[in-house]
Amino acid sequence: MGEAGPEKGSGMDAGVSGRLRRREMAATTSGAGRCRLSKVGAGRRPPPARVRVAVRLRPFVDGAAGTSEPPCVRGIDSCSLEVANWRNYQETLKYQFDAFYGERSSQQDIYAGSVQPILRHLLEGQNASVLAYGPTGAGKTHTMLGSPEQPGVIPRALMDLLQLTREEGAEGRPWNLSVTMSYLEIYQEKVLDLLDPASGDLVIREDCRGNILIPGLTQKPITSFSDFERHFLPASGNRTVGATRLNQRSSRSHAVLLVKVDQQERLAPFRQREGKLYLIDLAGSEDNRRTGNQGLRLKESGAINTSLFVLGKVVDALNQGLPRVPYRDSKLTRLLQDSLGGSAHSILIANIAPERRFYLDTVSALNFAARSKEVINRPFTNESLQPPALAPVKLSQKELGPSEAKRARGPEEEDIGNPESVGAPVPATQKLSPLQKLSNMDPAMLERLLSLDRLLGSQGSQGTPLLNTPKRERMVLIKTVEEKNLEIERLKMKQKELEAKMLAQEAVDPKKENCSPTVLRPLSRRTVTVAEPLKKAVVMPLQLIQEQTASPNTEIHILKKRGLKRKLDSSDVSEPVEKAEDCWELHVSPELLAHGRQKILNLLNEGSARDLRSLQRIGQKKAQLIVGWRELHGPFSQVEDLERVEGISAKQLESFLKANILGLAAGQRCGPS
Repeated sequence: MGEAGPEKGSGMDAGVSGRLRRREMAATTSGAGRCRLSKVGAGRRPPPARVRVAVRLRPFVDGAAGTSEPPCVRGIDSCSLEVANWRNYQETLKYQFDAFYGERSSQQDIYAGSVQPILRHLLEGQNASVLAYGPTGAGKTHTMLGSPEQPGVIPRALMDLLQLTREEGAEGRPWNLSVTMSYLEIYQEKVLDLLDPASGDLVIREDCRGNILIPGLTQKPITSFSDFERHFLPASGNRTVGATRLNQRSSRSHAVLLVKVDQQERLAPFRQREGKLYLIDLAGSEDNRRTGNQGLRLKESGAINTSLFVLGKVVDALNQGLPRVPYRDSKLTRLLQDSLGGSAHSILIANIAPERRFYLDTVSALNFAARSKEVINRPFTNESLQPPALAPVKLSQKELGPSEAKRARGPEEEDIGNPESVGAPVPATQKLSPLQKLSNMDPAMLERLLSLDRLLGSQGSQGTPLLNTPKRERMVLIKTVEEKNLEIERLKMKQKELEAKMLAQEAVDPKKENCSPTVLRPLSRRTVTVAEPLKKAVVMPLQLIQEQTASPNTEIHILKKRGLKRKLDSSDVSEPVEKAEDCWELHVSPELLAHGRQKILNLLNEGSARDLRSLQRIGQKKAQLIVGWRELHGPFSQVEDLERVEGISAKQLESFLKANILGLAAGQRCGPS
């Protein structure tokens, strides 16, 4: 039992500080630790936060059992307890944790002592998680949910969190807060949405910043505790429960309630924060010999025990500083990646039972809790900058010109030119303010302010410029672009006028066209032609070409060069000029085609399946079909009889002939068949 973490005397505290330092160094050197450090900044590392562990001892289920059977667990003080060996009561195992709650502790004691202090971290943009761990029948669901008379951790935490968000997000405060909730269960390694049971199995993903997320998970906005109850109570009825010998309503899945707090800053620099609260009710480990599970209950128990075993492997890997932590071996540990060794403030509430028959389960749960309290997390603030959308800058009519000003002016602005609107008095409340947008100012006033700013700059004023804002620079840039566009338009109009003038002179006296050197000719437009697709040509072997040239009686031409004429447009010549262009055209002799077809026919009638596979487009299956057809119906009379073979269509026959005729004919001319 010593390696599991219990104390014998005071031996456990001797190496705790050394192990904590080793866990901290392992977290900083691992890949996940480097990723988390990059979120905070290169010059500052997030401070470590150890997983806090609290142990709750439930009372005896039956009052009579408490009188006849002494408990195997006894509390020493508010942080330590001892477990008596059921074989030898003189031997005890001592454990020390962050908090210990005995049989008479209330739900309020557990919530106020361990859970309530971490809620403030959510308003700082940090994550937090609360896990209820223990064997089946130890009271985990009662600790998390409770009853209408004794509410548990979940309703108390939501009530306080909503109250905090209302206070921090009130009018006049710098932040605007919103709260959303999601509820899911992990049943037999399937992630199911309890708010939308019809959604099916969901996947767990990880974004580029290392945050765990579930695409498609339902999120419900809540503003009050009544909103939370309206969504949570029906979803709790969708959770999978079952009856065993030890518990009539045993949880058959791990339930996870995710509460997200989003914050947006109302003033510059318009920061955004996001804090997540995980409230997790784990299913209990089960001994099937005592629970009597069979069939479906046995399969559910196997999935629960497997996921809890992987959870123990994750804790051991974190404590030993291993390079690989098996988060991906289970859906539960994948979801708890942020809570164990991640960036959350984590609280583990280990629930144990006092009965002697739960001795082994109690010791196992306490050993897991002792190992978990050595896990080091590094919480950080999830904060980002989101600048507000900039309003478009409106230029004055002098800067835009008449046509652009008329086009840019909408129907609402055209009503301003009416005499009634001009004569309307301006209210006294609409006075010029330093925070007023430049786009809402009068153009004349804006021009005067710019002139004054340039004057102060030319005189070497030491003060801050009046309009030293990014909006002013953008406005100057837009003005420069508009001037360039107007210059381009003027050049285009001038070119059109010159072309029209030249065409008019040619129409009046075409003979004097070359005598006027001052007249500019219109720019010649280039004729764009579309390229024709390339033609394929068959290149014959050199030996075949030599034999063809040696035999005068044989006239076989493969490629022939011919000329094409293309018309070119010219501005100086009235008639188009034809230019010869070389191209290649394919000519195949009928004798060559006949030789190729005859050789294919001989191969079809005399060749084996192996010989047939040497042809193009003929594989093992088609070769066997051809040989079988030849054995049943006799030799082929012509190549087109291949269509009668099952599995060879007319289109395939045409492709076969194109691929084989020229090649086989060339081989026949080059050597003996």
